[in-house]
Amino acid sequence: MSKAQQSTINKLSLKGKHFLTILDFSTEEIQLLIDKAIELKSKGPGQNPLAGKILAMIFEKNSTRTRMSFEAGMLQLGGHAIYMNNQDSQLGRGETIADTAQVLSQYVNAIMIRTHGHERVEELANHSTVPVINGLTDLAHPCQAIADVLTLTEKKGAVRGLKLAYVGDGNNVANSLMAICAKLGIDFAIAAPESYWPDEEVTSKCKEIAEQTGCKITVTANPVEAVQNADAVYADVWTSMGQEEENEQRLKDFHEYQINEDLVSHAKKDYLFMHCLPAHREEEVTTGVIDGPNSVVFEQAGNRLHAQKALLVELLKD
Repeated sequence: MSKAQQSTINKLSLKGKHFLTILDFSTEEIQLLIDKAIELKSKGPGQNPLAGKILAMIFEKNSTRTRMSFEAGMLQLGGHAIYMNNQDSQLGRGETIADTAQVLSQYVNAIMIRTHGHERVEELANHSTVPVINGLTDLAHPCQAIADVLTLTEKKGAVRGLKLAYVGDGNNVANSLMAICAKLGIDFAIAAPESYWPDEEVTSKCKEIAEQTGCKITVTANPVEAVQNADAVYADVWTSMGQEEENEQRLKDFHEYQINEDLVSHAKKDYLFMHCLPAHREEEVTTGVIDGPNSVVFEQAGNRLHAQKALLVELLKD
């Protein structure tokens, strides 16, 4: 990174912004979040930049990593987090998203929501006067992508020019990974059956960005093509929450897309195996790969904490 680029990053401010998708943020803004995460991780707990700040956490989908990382992150930064599910909030009883946004804006400094349709987080942001963070929607998982690139940076150094291969369902994780790779100049290849390819609009936007950043976006049905010479190989479950009725069909459709010892032999010898977790061993990935020497899945999960902390500090700092 040039001195001019670093100077630009140092002058940036994300205060008060919503964090809905990676595509909403510039390359420099994404790099700012990664740099901040590295800084906060090196300092460890005990910093209190968010003393007196409150985060509302709305969960319409269950979670382990998202809840724990945001709640622990706020506590470590000197703030507080309030958890709400459908049984705890009036959203579950028919209150509009717009009304909920305006009410919560009176009580808290930011709102994180983990929900279904992406339009729900957009509507929340449209009516909120405090920052809204997308903790996951059916379209995007931007918080996960920041943690993923943080992990790549720690393990590989400069990420521009690396190749990340994703094998499996072109879901919210894939959409956000493709976007962050395009923004940061990382070659991205996804292998999936054609009917499971990532969102067409997201793919089109990412290819346009990749032309400017000098990287390549590849969407293929061939897992070997995707993994060839990859610096990182990434998996997610084949059946996500809310898709349980499709599980039997998905197991058949993805049968040839398991990340196993044979497939990763086509990647670079020092490849990283990544997974957003939870994982289904012997389904989308073999036990030998996920528990093998190239796996960084638990460090990756740990980096969710530092990515969330960076995001919270940058959106809420005075």
